[in-house]
Amino acid sequence: MRYAYGVTTALLLAGSALTLATGFPAGAQVAQNDQTEMRTVVPRAGAPSSFADLTEQLQPAVVNISTRQRMRVQTNPFAGTPFGDMFGGQGGGTTTREAQSLGSGFIISADGYVVTNNHVITADGKGKVESITVTLQDGTEYPAKLVGSDDASDLAVLKINRTKPFPFVKFGDSRKARVGDWVLAIGNPFGLGGTVTAGIISAVYRNTGSGSAYDRYLQTDASINRGNSGGPMFDMQGQVIGINNAIFSPTGGSVGIGFAIPADTAAPIVQKLIKGEKIERGYLGVRIQAVSDDLADSLGIAHNRGEFIQAVEPDGPAGKAGIKAGDVVTAVNGKDVTPDQSLSYLVANTPPGTRIPLEVIRNGKRMTLNVTVATRPSEKELAQQSFDPNSQDNNPFANGQDQQDQSGTIEKSLGLGVITLTPQIARQLGAGDVTGVVVTGVDNSSDAAAKGLQRGDIIMSANYRDVASPGDLESAVRAAKADGREALLLRVKRRGQPAIYVPIRLR
Repeated sequence: MRYAYGVTTALLLAGSALTLATGFPAGAQVAQNDQTEMRTVVPRAGAPSSFADLTEQLQPAVVNISTRQRMRVQTNPFAGTPFGDMFGGQGGGTTTREAQSLGSGFIISADGYVVTNNHVITADGKGKVESITVTLQDGTEYPAKLVGSDDASDLAVLKINRTKPFPFVKFGDSRKARVGDWVLAIGNPFGLGGTVTAGIISAVYRNTGSGSAYDRYLQTDASINRGNSGGPMFDMQGQVIGINNAIFSPTGGSVGIGFAIPADTAAPIVQKLIKGEKIERGYLGVRIQAVSDDLADSLGIAHNRGEFIQAVEPDGPAGKAGIKAGDVVTAVNGKDVTPDQSLSYLVANTPPGTRIPLEVIRNGKRMTLNVTVATRPSEKELAQQSFDPNSQDNNPFANGQDQQDQSGTIEKSLGLGVITLTPQIARQLGAGDVTGVVVTGVDNSSDAAAKGLQRGDIIMSANYRDVASPGDLESAVRAAKADGREALLLRVKRRGQPAIYVPIRLR
């Protein structure tokens, strides 16, 4: 569950109609929300006096999703406290334990394709999902296979099987959603299966400020809580117009501000995941900031228009096109950049390789620059391009796959999480042309922590051997142990300071 407070979006972990070909008889493929059925349930004008008939029609297609995971946990109860060093060594590191997560989803075809949020079935980056189970309204459980997932849009498709057809629902057209329309949310909040809540559309295409490619949600006051992730939001015609995804909450519970991924965003991506097609998005290679009122006043430009360019990748598409830090992009290919239609969204939905005009304000002057859109890197690659040494990560080893320490040798032996020092990260850390690996986290019970190593430090060598990747550091650890050494000599550089040698005891 990602919580949102201020500008942080929180996930709820605990388009056109989508048509799928199936192997079942045609008569069996009638969606639970088929329009001919809905006319007898809901009056066309507004909400019914009761939602009971609508719920009865739709609920069989909504499912609970549970996963079994292997999670990394801290074994030192005093980690992060002044007493942490008293419990160092092998007993003070991390271990794995079995955990479970609960979420929601809905069936979109008679042969058992299920849509949910990606974060419901990915252990939130803190471990490995070992099994996925889908439970229908009648309590029947089915093992599920992951068909495809997409980090950027937070969508995933599962597949379940049985001999007879499944009840299913279809995507509707979220572009027709209006503020004030009634909606129903059905899901699995707090593990309470089959929970139904009603509300209205509070805002359409709400931008939460996260800056992601899909920061464009339907907002509702229908009660949404932990475990509702991946569940459907229905309109009064019984069509799925959104996928419940996030909340804004200072308490962790519903305060009447929930967010759903619009169907017109989700449906095309779901189709591609089912077909096994690669999902490609446009990319400019810039770091952006919303144009606040103060920023607009300082630049003498209109409020709520455009986005400010904070930084530009020199070799990226924007850099090659002449975009500079300090520019304000006001339109992309003729479409205005607004809070409801962000620069990230417009570019992400532009096919890579397309040459498009960008309208830019620079030093008060308007100009048009043509840019050839590149392919957006994966979310993991983007994460490695952006590194904030001041970020507080509750689990410094959460992104184990990104660290490329597949065997866990570095973590177990040194108590460190590391990633490769890319040119982008080097610039952010002011490291120039230094080669090495960046420390992403330090186990408080380790000798590395006792010696003062911290997130953002760069390890340049180990036992006088240059380190250019996590694999190099892992090899140095193995070599030291093979030689019977009890410590490893690291050459470490911290921002603004000369590199120093630090001996770290192996464990």
